[in-house]
Amino acid sequence: MSSTATNSVSSLVQSLGEFPPEAVVFGGSEAMNALRDRLTKVASANVPVLIHGESGTGKDIVARMVHSLSPWKSGPFVKVNCPAIPGTLLESELFGYERGAFTGAYGSKPGRVEMAHRGTLFLDEISELDMPLQSKLLQLLQDGQFCRIGAQADKKVEVRIVCATNRKLEDEIENGTFRQDLFYRINVVNLYMPPLRERRNDIETLANYFLEYYNRKYNCRARTLSNELMSVLGKYHWPGNIRELENLMKRYVILGNEDVISSDLVSREQEYFNPDLNLDGPISLKKLTRQAVRELERKVILKVLQANHWNCKQAARALSISYRALLYKIRDAGLPPNRATRRREAPVDQGVAAD
Repeated sequence: MSSTATNSVSSLVQSLGEFPPEAVVFGGSEAMNALRDRLTKVASANVPVLIHGESGTGKDIVARMVHSLSPWKSGPFVKVNCPAIPGTLLESELFGYERGAFTGAYGSKPGRVEMAHRGTLFLDEISELDMPLQSKLLQLLQDGQFCRIGAQADKKVEVRIVCATNRKLEDEIENGTFRQDLFYRINVVNLYMPPLRERRNDIETLANYFLEYYNRKYNCRARTLSNELMSVLGKYHWPGNIRELENLMKRYVILGNEDVISSDLVSREQEYFNPDLNLDGPISLKKLTRQAVRELERKVILKVLQANHWNCKQAARALSISYRALLYKIRDAGLPPNRATRRREAPVDQGVAAD
């Protein structure tokens, strides 16, 4: 990489703790440029926004950008990671409670909704809300009012709602786990985050950004990646998206060796299919192809089942096959047949936590 290019990347790196600049976030792909235009238009309007896309695509950063470009940017940005809070605690965390509302409530406490007054409330993985909480959220969206647990009167609040999900909410509605009226309320404007494999031309910019960022954060001097390794990054399938790339560059900065990245990527690619070839005898291409297809199908089915919390009917719809066909394929692939035994199946390692 030329010194001019290196300087241009360095100039993009913001102070630690801030999100990346637009040139890094949006890159040069057509899909991301369309996202930038849409985000700019919606940021100034006080309407709910739904951000959807795979885990690790940067939904959190886009939510913060919606807030930073809005008239309420001087107000608080309050994030609620819905899956991280147990369902029994999520209502009190969101809406707060009054003294004596339940055992241990020795005083009143405001919830995240109140904390976000005249700012933005970001509900990450909105599909994890249970139905009673969805009803209370619907009331908040309809008339700007909510009720603390144990309170007798509603409170009014001014707040911008931004939601994110890595699931298809239309399927959740059909499955009976998400309210249709709430979906229409939060989906006034939607922003789609494309996976990294659909914006491969941005990989080099992102990799160099993370390299400079973590060099600064950890006071390291890891060198710019070679052209050969950058080519490998461009061809990789990136199941963990941008977060996987970020973690890979963080590891490189700390260990300072390109072999760490190349060997890691090779081992991940081999997870898809690594046939044992007996080069001393005849090789059956047809047999190996069937094995590869079978192994790939097994991994795809397992990943879709996990993404749909082992709901076979929902997974069958996602795979565009019949429920009966999916059950047959589950048995044929030797996968656990139900929720009770699914924990015995080792999860697919993507090298990165879910968004």
